[in-house]
Amino acid sequence: MRKRIQKSMMFILIAILVPIYLIMSVVVYQRNLKILEGEIKQEAAYIKRAVDLSGTEYLAQLDDVDQGTRVTLIASTGDVLYDSRNDGSTMENHKTRAEVQQALKNGAGEKIRMSDTVSKELYYYAVLLDDGNVLRVSKSMDSLMWTSLNILPVVIGIGIIGLVLAWFLAKWQTNRLMEPVIHLDLENPLDNVVYEEMTPLLKAMDKQNKEKEAVANMRKEFSANVSHELKTPLTSISGYAEIMMNGLVRPEDIPRFSETIYKEARRLLTLIEDIIKISKLDDESVELEKEDVDLFELTREIVSRLSLTAAQRNIHMELTGESVKIHGIRQILDEMIYNITENAVKYNKENGNVTIWVGNTLEGPKVRVSDTGIGIPKEHQDRIFERFYRVDKSHSKERGGTGLGLSIVKHGAILHGARVQVDSEYGKGTRMEIIFPEK
Repeated sequence: MRKRIQKSMMFILIAILVPIYLIMSVVVYQRNLKILEGEIKQEAAYIKRAVDLSGTEYLAQLDDVDQGTRVTLIASTGDVLYDSRNDGSTMENHKTRAEVQQALKNGAGEKIRMSDTVSKELYYYAVLLDDGNVLRVSKSMDSLMWTSLNILPVVIGIGIIGLVLAWFLAKWQTNRLMEPVIHLDLENPLDNVVYEEMTPLLKAMDKQNKEKEAVANMRKEFSANVSHELKTPLTSISGYAEIMMNGLVRPEDIPRFSETIYKEARRLLTLIEDIIKISKLDDESVELEKEDVDLFELTREIVSRLSLTAAQRNIHMELTGESVKIHGIRQILDEMIYNITENAVKYNKENGNVTIWVGNTLEGPKVRVSDTGIGIPKEHQDRIFERFYRVDKSHSKERGGTGLGLSIVKHGAILHGARVQVDSEYGKGTRMEIIFPEK
C-alpha cells in the first residue's frame, strides 16, 4: 500500500508537469509572437517614414543593416521593385499576396505563411506608402519555436528537482498516513484514533473480537461443564464397582448396585452422544444431505417411540394436524422434535397430557408441543437453551436429562433457518413451537 501511494503521487506529479510544459510553450509562443508583431510593425513604421521623406533610395542602405529582417518594396501592380534578400527583377508578381491586397485596400495587412523564396515560415506586415507602392517587412518564425524549445531543458531540470522532492515528500507523507494504520491496536479497535473512513472496519473488527471472545468463553464453560457432567456418573460407577470388587456388598444388594451402574453408564453414553452432536453443530460439520421431510410423519414416529415412557407415567399423548414437508436434514429434525416432545413427557405431571400439532401456518410450517407439566419460571425462560442449564437441578438428573437437549434444538433450528418460541407458566405447563421458514 505504501509503494502504491508513492507511485500514485509520482504519477500525479508527472501528469501535472507535462501539461504545464505544453501550456508554458503555448503561452511563451503567443507572447513572443505579439512581441515579434510589435517589432515588425514598429520597424515598418520607421522605414515607411524614411521612404516617404527620402524616397526609395533609402532602402538600398538597409541591405547590410539587419540580416534578420527582410524588406520588400512592391508596386501597386504587384511587381517587386526591391527585396533586401533577392534581386527584385527575378521575383514573381506579388499582387496576389494576402498582405499586399490588404495594404492596397485598407492601408495595412499582415499574414503568416511559408515563403517560397526563402523556404521558411515568415510573418509578413505590409503598409501602403504615400506614392502608392507597398512596403512589406517580414521576419522568420523560427525564433519563436526555438524559444519554446529552449525552455525545455529548464522545464526538465525543474521536473527532475520536483520529482526528487516529490519522492521524499511522498515517502514522508505516506509514512505519516500509514502510521496510525501500522500501529492499530487490533485487540481494542475502537480505542484507536484513526481516519473516519476506517470506523466501519474498526467496528466490524470489534464485533468480530467480541464474538470470538464469547465463543472462547462458551467453549471454556462448555469444557468445564463437560468435565463436571462426565465426572459425576464416572464417580458413581467407579464407587459402586469398587465396593463390589472388594466384596463389601451383600448378595441381596448386588442387583441394586448393578442397576445403578447400568443407569449411570447409560446416562454417560447419552451425555457423550449429546456432546458429539453439539460439537458437530458448533463446527458446522454436519455432512448429511438435505431431503424433503414430512414433519407430520416424522412426529408420528417420535410419538410412537415415546409412547412407552408416557404410558409408564399415565401421560396421554395426542398428535393432530396435517402433512407438511420441508427441505432439511432428517436426523437433525428428528433430534429437535424428539427433544422437545421428550421434555414434555419427562417434566409433566402424573396423568398429564401432551398435545402435538403439526401443519402449515401463515408464518410457515410449524411443530407445536404443549404439555400440562411443571412449567418454566419466567426468570429461567431466556436461559433454557444454554448448554447444561437446568431449571430444576435437584430432579433433572433423576429424570435422565443431560442439559443439552434444548441446546441441540436451538442449533438445529439455526441450521434450518427456523426459530423456536417458548410460552410457559410455572406450575401450569409449557408450549414450545418450532417455526420453519416458508419455501
